[in-house]
Amino acid sequence: MSGKALVRKAVRFDNPERIPLSNPYDLSTSDIVNVEVVRNYTGADKLHSEWGFDWSHLANDLTMGQPKHPIITSREELKRYRAPDPHDPTRFEPLRAARAQYGEDKYYKANLVLSGFTIMTFLRGFSELIEDLYVDRDFVEDLADVVFSFEEKLFSLIAAQGFSAVHLADDWGTQESLLISPALWREIFKPRYRRQVELAHSLGLDLYFHCCGHIYEIVPDFIEIGLDILNLGQPNINGIRCLGKDFSGKICFACSVSYQTTGISGTREEIRSEVKELVESLGNKGGGLIGLIPTDILGLGGKQENIDCMLEAFAEFGSLSG
Repeated sequence: MSGKALVRKAVRFDNPERIPLSNPYDLSTSDIVNVEVVRNYTGADKLHSEWGFDWSHLANDLTMGQPKHPIITSREELKRYRAPDPHDPTRFEPLRAARAQYGEDKYYKANLVLSGFTIMTFLRGFSELIEDLYVDRDFVEDLADVVFSFEEKLFSLIAAQGFSAVHLADDWGTQESLLISPALWREIFKPRYRRQVELAHSLGLDLYFHCCGHIYEIVPDFIEIGLDILNLGQPNINGIRCLGKDFSGKICFACSVSYQTTGISGTREEIRSEVKELVESLGNKGGGLIGLIPTDILGLGGKQENIDCMLEAFAEFGSLSG
C-alpha cells in the first residue's frame, strides 16, 4: 500500500495495515513527505523570514531561534505592512524536487512551518499581543486578518499542486494550560480555524495542525470544526491514556514520544513504553494515529539511538493487521 493510501486510511479510520510513519530523517521510508511552502529561513545566513523579521540564536542553539524584535509596533505600521506574496512562482520548487526523488505515492504535506497566532506574536511581539487581546481587540482582529488571509490564499495554490494536506503550526499551550482562556480562544481564533478547515476540505485537502503544550481543553473544539490530524508536541503532558479515552476514534493524532522529555533523555525502555502507549491508546479504532519522528530531537540534545529506538518501536507495535 502506498504511503498516501496508508495515511488516508489512518485519517479516515479505514483500517490501515499498520501505523503510517513520518520520518524526516529518511524520506525514502517515510509515508509522509513534508514540504515547506513558506520561507522562514532565507538569505545567506538563513536568518530572515519572508514575513519580514530576522531570527536570533543563543550560542550553540540548534533550534529555530527567536525573532530579534517585533516589526509591527503601531497601527500605522500595521497599515503599511504587506504580507508575503503567496503567488511567488518559485514557492513550490521544493515539491517538484521531492516528487522527482520520492515519487507520487507519498502523502505530500504543504508545511507553512509557523502560522496563525504564532506568526502574529512574531510580528507584534508576544507580550504586546497578549496585552492587545484585552485592551485593543480591533488591532488583534486586523492583524489576524493579515496573517490568516495570506494562509488561506495559499490553500488554493497548494491544492493546485496536488498536495494531500496543509500543515499549520500554531502553539497554544504552556506546560499546564492554554496561553489564554478557552473562552477567549473560542471567541477570536476558533472561527478562523473553522474557516480554514472548511476551505481545505472544499479543495480536497486534509488539514494537519501542530500544537505544543497542554491543550486538552480545546481538543473537543478541533474535533467539532472537523480537523483531520492533530499533532501534539507533548502528548504525555496531555495524558496519553486520557486522550485515548476521550478522543480516540474522533480525530487522527500525529504523535511522537515527547520531544521535550522521553525523546531526548528517555531510556530505551521508556521510549518503547511510550510508543506502545500511543499505539494502544490512540490508534485503536481502525486508525487514528500517525507515528512521528520529530525533526528537532538532535537539535535539542537527543541521540541517534533514540531515533532508531522510536523507529523500531513503531514498527513493532504499529502493525494493525492482526
